Amino acid sequence: MTDKAEAAPPVAHQKYDQLIARAKQSPPPKTVFVLPCDEPSLRGAVEAAEEGLIAPILVGPAHKIEAVARAHGIDIAPYEIIDVAHSDAAAARGVELIHEARGEILMKGSLHTDELMRAVTASATGLRTARRISHVFVMDVPTYSEPLFITDAAINIEPDLDAKRDIIQNAIDLFNQVGLGKPRVAILSAVETVTSKIPSTIEAAALCKMAERGQITGGLLDGPLAFDNAIDPEAARIKGIHSQVAGRAQILVVPNLEAGNMLAKNLTFLARADAAGIVLGARVPIVLTSRADSVRTRMASCAVAVLLADARRHMAAMPVA
Repeated sequence: MTDKAEAAPPVAHQKYDQLIARAKQSPPPKTVFVLPCDEPSLRGAVEAAEEGLIAPILVGPAHKIEAVARAHGIDIAPYEIIDVAHSDAAAARGVELIHEARGEILMKGSLHTDELMRAVTASATGLRTARRISHVFVMDVPTYSEPLFITDAAINIEPDLDAKRDIIQNAIDLFNQVGLGKPRVAILSAVETVTSKIPSTIEAAALCKMAERGQITGGLLDGPLAFDNAIDPEAARIKGIHSQVAGRAQILVVPNLEAGNMLAKNLTFLARADAAGIVLGARVPIVLTSRADSVRTRMASCAVAVLLADARRHMAAMPVA
């Protein structure tokens, strides 16, 4: 996601290893790679293919893709290229390929996120479902014992209660479908008590009640929780918070995009975390990468999408009761 300071000591990011290894056991899904017209995105597509994670289809101006490949010594001979004129056309054609069942994953190249998401969310031709579209960072934090999911830090700016229900359900479904089990979900605010002075505490309490009533399923919810109470057992003990989630959260649900973005970047820069990312709630998993992402982060993002696509493939093959 972001470059790390050169002077900082190296850290191990072993949590991604498990996801990548598990993804390699699945058949490589056809992955529509939209506008891989710079070295990081094109190399990321090819390296993921060479690792056996994906089977890429490269969508963009063919002369630009080929020029990047020549300039950086990247072999793209084994991969299909679909020639389109510019970034908007690449996004639109990428979405069309998903509708034509030619791809199971959509992946962002060198175009701006807004350009891709406009095509994804178009009312007549996009990839919307009944579920709200949301984003999850799958973070490998060296100081935390397991992968940490943060949502939504990239798409929904100021989600209301209904949107947060979908955001949470998307993240829970992802956690389950990549094989991590039943998640512990902390709904974050500034404090752990419900107060009318902080609306996010009221929404957190309502979301927990929705889970009790079966409106959110598949996870254990608690909130409101302050960040320290969510991830540190001692902080939760001192505050007298007793729950299955407090101090041991696996999914952190933030009040709004600003809080989530700052939290993810704080972990990236201060805790030396890696942040893979995926968009959920559309017809297929969508991978949003940054030019500053490390190779490992790109691989992890692909691995999460592959595991999700594989889970959906198996669900679609199950007989209807």
